Amino acid sequence: MGISDNLQPEKVWKYFTEICKVPRPSKKEEKIIGWLTGFASEQGLDLKKDAAGNLLISKPATKGYENRQTVVLQSHMDMVCEKNSGITHDFENDPIIPVTEGEWVRANGTTLGADDGIGMAAQCALLASDDIEHGKIECLFTVDEESGLTGAFALEPGFFEGRILINLDSEDEGELFIGCAGGLDTLVSMEFENEDIPSSHSVFRVKIGGLAGGHSGDDIHKGRGNSVKIMNRFLWNLNSRFDMKLVSFDGGNLRNAIPREAEAVFSVHHDDVVDMKEYFRTYSQIIPSELTETDQGFGISLSEAEPGGSAVDEDTQLDLLYSLYACPHGVISWSPRIGGLVETSTNLASVSFKDNKISITTSQRSSSDSARADVAAMVESVFRLANANVKRTGGYPGWSPNRNSPVLHITETAYKKMFGTDPVVRAIHAGLECGLFLEKYPELDMISFGPTIRGAHSPDERLHIGSVGKFWDLLLEVLRTVP
Repeated sequence: MGISDNLQPEKVWKYFTEICKVPRPSKKEEKIIGWLTGFASEQGLDLKKDAAGNLLISKPATKGYENRQTVVLQSHMDMVCEKNSGITHDFENDPIIPVTEGEWVRANGTTLGADDGIGMAAQCALLASDDIEHGKIECLFTVDEESGLTGAFALEPGFFEGRILINLDSEDEGELFIGCAGGLDTLVSMEFENEDIPSSHSVFRVKIGGLAGGHSGDDIHKGRGNSVKIMNRFLWNLNSRFDMKLVSFDGGNLRNAIPREAEAVFSVHHDDVVDMKEYFRTYSQIIPSELTETDQGFGISLSEAEPGGSAVDEDTQLDLLYSLYACPHGVISWSPRIGGLVETSTNLASVSFKDNKISITTSQRSSSDSARADVAAMVESVFRLANANVKRTGGYPGWSPNRNSPVLHITETAYKKMFGTDPVVRAIHAGLECGLFLEKYPELDMISFGPTIRGAHSPDERLHIGSVGKFWDLLLEVLRTVP
């Protein structure tokens, strides 16, 4: 299995396949930096690298286009590394193997990395071509977009010269993005003491999986199940019904992904085992009935675990279960100005146990700075009531829409001319690096567009084949018509 050799545009798919072979987890982009450096050298193109690892590869204007404005094409090098349980894949060393499935390209049980590998592939195809008309192009490749926007934060004024920037990190063909939400992370930690599990207790393991998950910005409004919330609800009910001891609780992985899987170990008194199992059967029927429209693959299992060992002290157990239950997750408010746009949301992303410490990750997004701070304070308050340590980190600004943008006018006109229909112009609730670019380069005129990607940030990620050609054709037309 693999990508069909006859997919068009051929050069874009060629470079996408090559990029998939190069491991590129967030904060570990050394291999893709090396690959891009070698690519620039092979093409005889100028390359700059800053202290953060961001790269800029420049290509002169083609003949007759020397007086056109310089255009910056931007993508990020890193990818979200998520896999289904039971899949063996080392994201730091193993290649992603893309496969064709009908109208889509996907990977087997892992994220595909089309976010933002397809943007990088388009840049490389342009840089390597000798038959495309364009003014001077500067291709900016940033590091660590997915786990902290480190590259965008570190970008220095003067690194590139262009004042038109096209971000290639959008996921809906036919939609042009001119704004995005800002965000921040609220991180929680609790310390606990170990207590011996009574000899009168039996130990069990419960697992949750098969949820759709998805991007905590693009998909937060779709009502998908959150594995941390679902697991905590089960444990909270056990705690209220039986003499339950919590041994461990791990769920979710990435701050910008809705958690899909969770696992917990707990004990109950021998006398309660039959009733506990009966409640589990009831719970395992309740949750699928609530997720019929969103998470048809949901599964939950219960099995016996190794007896004995230690559990969390009772006070911390109560603090954890009650605060996770109270912690908000999902849409907080909708934009009053742009129909169908989430204005503010929060994602309960993960919980993990390690070395007598519980770590909880949440992230907040909003196109309103004050609303983002307000929902972060809401989350912080819940956990401070539970005696937890809380800190906020990773804040980044939004990108305010400019409906009078010249590059928007150029792109809208090109789209209608090529495809005979008007594109949708809107803002996105996900975070893009554009807000940070605007802080460093306030005179930038920006737009974001891309092919259709579904299931980003989850192993269900897939890239629509036909939309890649339309994305490519639009990009070339915009470059031809830049004044």
